[in-house]
Amino acid sequence: MLLAITLHEAAHGFVAWRLGDDTAYRLGRVSANPLRHIDPIGTVLIPGMLFLSGSPFLFGYAKPVPVQFRNLRNPRRDSMFVAAAGPAANLLIAVLSAILVNAVVALPQQAYDWTEGTLQRSMLLNISLAVFNLLPIPPLDGSRVLLGLLPKGLAEVYAHLFRYGLLLVLGIIFILPLVGRNLGIDLDIIGWMMHHPVQYLWDLMWPLTGLD
Repeated sequence: MLLAITLHEAAHGFVAWRLGDDTAYRLGRVSANPLRHIDPIGTVLIPGMLFLSGSPFLFGYAKPVPVQFRNLRNPRRDSMFVAAAGPAANLLIAVLSAILVNAVVALPQQAYDWTEGTLQRSMLLNISLAVFNLLPIPPLDGSRVLLGLLPKGLAEVYAHLFRYGLLLVLGIIFILPLVGRNLGIDLDIIGWMMHHPVQYLWDLMWPLTGLD
């Protein structure tokens, strides 16, 4: 989880730097050092509470990488590349994890099962993070991509949702499903949106593991 979130944020900063905005670079955020990206609540407290409570999913986030979009060479286009860089980093980690599964046969039996299981969990976690962050719900990365694709008029209307930010995401993840359970209705919107893309990417990458 720590590696996935750290490299996700570092990728945002790296692409922004290469496309004209060095804000994250000057602040030391283009780094694989987790300490530069950790948010005490989003990276430690929330995932820890979910894990200890036996939650079927983990949710977390790091400190957002600061990007001055007006500094990008082509702000409308390049903001999409900056946003997509984080999920792309997670998909790359998932692919590398799948490929590394082929090497576990060289390990002693005591380490074989643990390493294979860890790499498979890395695949699932990073695929899930990539798909989740590409959902078009502000302030997730997918909302920035959609903002760049929409016609200017619609983009201005859509941009108003960004002011609600994290509250909107947390409401959809936690509050709606809770209300739905009390009403006997499945309101797990995130689950609906993620299930098929996650399964598709998992099936696509699985052959890379060399496992049956």
